Amino acid sequence: MAESRLKSIPLFADLDDENMSRIDRLLTVKQYRKNNLIIFEDDRGLNLFIINKGRVKISRISEDGGEVILAILGEGEFFGELSVIDSLSRSATVTSLDDVELLVMKRDDFLAALERHSQVSIFLLKELASRIRKSDAQIKSLSLRDARGRVASTLVRLAEDIGRMKGGKVTIPELPLQRDLANIAGTSRETISRVIASLEKEGHCYKKDNTLVFADFERFKREFA
Repeated sequence: MAESRLKSIPLFADLDDENMSRIDRLLTVKQYRKNNLIIFEDDRGLNLFIINKGRVKISRISEDGGEVILAILGEGEFFGELSVIDSLSRSATVTSLDDVELLVMKRDDFLAALERHSQVSIFLLKELASRIRKSDAQIKSLSLRDARGRVASTLVRLAEDIGRMKGGKVTIPELPLQRDLANIAGTSRETISRVIASLEKEGHCYKKDNTLVFADFERFKREFA
């Protein structure tokens, strides 16, 4: 049922079934294959995107053509809200990391929902505040920490954004490519490999297939966040 789908989307989870069903009728579905461009920086923003399946990366391209990854978003999260709100061009590029299914809402419909439902507006404000805090923490990490600290704090952020609780432990399933981790942490792929190996040797975490498992995430977070 449409209601059960939207109840897994935090942005709309507090709505009653009637309003949830009304909003569901406004959504269209778009699917993208892995590594496909979804939004390009400076595009005109006409839609809000909600991730129903898969993960995306939010990035900007520097003047020298390098990529800076700002965030990785997973199921239930949304993007494109800034351009929808202020009518300006997109502030970042969005690319699919997996095969992705998105729920798309037109700008006018989303603005009307914000006016009609205070729960949605309040959640949006809280999420935007959270993202600003995370950006501030990332800036602090990149400017004040050494390479080890930047990699470790990047792992903390990923665990909080796309991590899962499994068997009583926090995991990052399908750990992003070393290239993408390096772009987030502002370092090299070789440094990513070296630091993660060092953290494993010290017993902070371990890799199983492509999943990173934290032995004690809260302790790790206290030490490196």
